[in-house]
Amino acid sequence: MSKFWLGRLIFVNIKGAFLVFLDQRPIRTPGRATLALPTKALADAVAAEWQDQAEQIDLAAMTLTRLSNVALDRTPMMRGEMIDELANYAQTDLTCHLEPSDSALRALQEQAWRPWRHWVGRTLDVVLVPVEGIMATAQPPASLETLRHYASALDDFRLTGLNWACSLFGSVVLACAVEQDALEASEALRLSCIDEDWQAKHWGQDSEAQHARAGRERDAVALGVWLGALSI
Repeated sequence: MSKFWLGRLIFVNIKGAFLVFLDQRPIRTPGRATLALPTKALADAVAAEWQDQAEQIDLAAMTLTRLSNVALDRTPMMRGEMIDELANYAQTDLTCHLEPSDSALRALQEQAWRPWRHWVGRTLDVVLVPVEGIMATAQPPASLETLRHYASALDDFRLTGLNWACSLFGSVVLACAVEQDALEASEALRLSCIDEDWQAKHWGQDSEAQHARAGRERDAVALGVWLGALSI
């Protein structure tokens, strides 16, 4: 057993799991599981979130802690549903829905998304078919099965990150690239906002949309920290 002090917090490394103690008590998830993390880097990052808290704990601002709670409380029991959700994202993947070929926006979409559709095909053998417009088309069953197999091989923490990335980007293509460390999370978010940025450039953007975008940018940074910490 090894210990790492950090202010009021202490890490206890027991058989490769890092337990985070606060005021001599282990931090627990909402489901009452001990907050046991797979790497010291992630424990460091979670501890930093706790140290940034004042007298009132703001869990909404503690993204890594919330993801850890999901990975420990929800993911083990919901793996099948989460993997199905990833396959559903692939059926309507953002990077597969293109403007008509004579559109200036289409050129930006292809420049941003085509390389990553090709990447996921070469790297993971997940080949997705692009379409024009918002109506989805059936994607190759073999690709969906390959995606399910890929996701099922991930541990609970990485699967949690991949699932969250899909919801953040609206794209399993971009999410897989980030999970595989082929693409930075903040850049993936920028690529996922091609349409949004086009609209803002031509029609303007209100303060509510700007606030929502800022929140997503913070989430992308946290996702990068999460996946990076799992790799150390």
